[in-house]
Amino acid sequence: MTFAPPETQTPVATWSAVLFDLDGTLVDSGHDITAALATTFAEFGIPIPDAAGLRAYVGPPLLDSLMRMAGLNEPDAWKVLTRYREIYGAAALKSPVFPGVLGVLKRLHDARVPVALATSKPEALAEAILRHRDLLPYFTVVTGASEDETLSKKADIVAEAMRRLRARGIDPTDAVMIGDRAYDTDGARANGLPTVLVEWGYGSPAEAREAYAVVHSVEQLARILKV
Repeated sequence: MTFAPPETQTPVATWSAVLFDLDGTLVDSGHDITAALATTFAEFGIPIPDAAGLRAYVGPPLLDSLMRMAGLNEPDAWKVLTRYREIYGAAALKSPVFPGVLGVLKRLHDARVPVALATSKPEALAEAILRHRDLLPYFTVVTGASEDETLSKKADIVAEAMRRLRARGIDPTDAVMIGDRAYDTDGARANGLPTVLVEWGYGSPAEAREAYAVVHSVEQLARILKV
C-alpha cells in the first residue's frame, strides 16, 4: 500500500510503552491467511473472493468478517472459522518476519521500553508465532483473541494489553500502537492511544486518515519510537 509521504512527520512524544499488531506489522502472513481462507471457502462451497476481497479478511476479527462479508449466520461462521483454524494452523509458523522488524524490537528492548502484542489472532497461536520466530523475548505481554471470540474486537484487545501492562507496574497512558489497518487505529483511539501505521502492511491509503503518523521504512519507525 502507498500512503502520503511521511517526511514531515516528526516524533513529538516519548512513549511509555509500544503496542504492536502482528499480521501485516511484524509478520508477512497475508498470503498464508488468504490461501487458507480460499481453501476453506472452497470446502464449504462459499464463493471465493478475488485477491483484494480475500485480503480484506486480514486484520479484523474473522468471525465477524465471515458474517459481515461472506453473509454467514453465526453457527455457520463458527463452522467455517473452526475449519479455517485447522488449515491455517499448519502454515502459520511459516510466515516470515518483515525485514528490519527484529532490529526495532531489539532497540526497544535495549532502551527498556515495554513492548506488548495486541492482535486479533488467537492468543495461543500468536504466542507460538512469536516464539517460533524468536521474537517472544522482546515482549512484556502478549494479548490476542480468546478461542471463543468473546475477546476479539481490537479495542477490547488493546484495553486488555494495557491492563496487563498495568499489572506489571507499567503505565501505558503514553503508549503508542503500531499497526497497518484502520482496525488498529480505531482500537487504539478507543483507549486514548495514537497509532503509527506501517506502509508494508495490508491497509489502504484511506485507512491512514486517523493515524498519528505513517511510515514506509523501519528506519522511520525507529525515529518515531526514538530508538
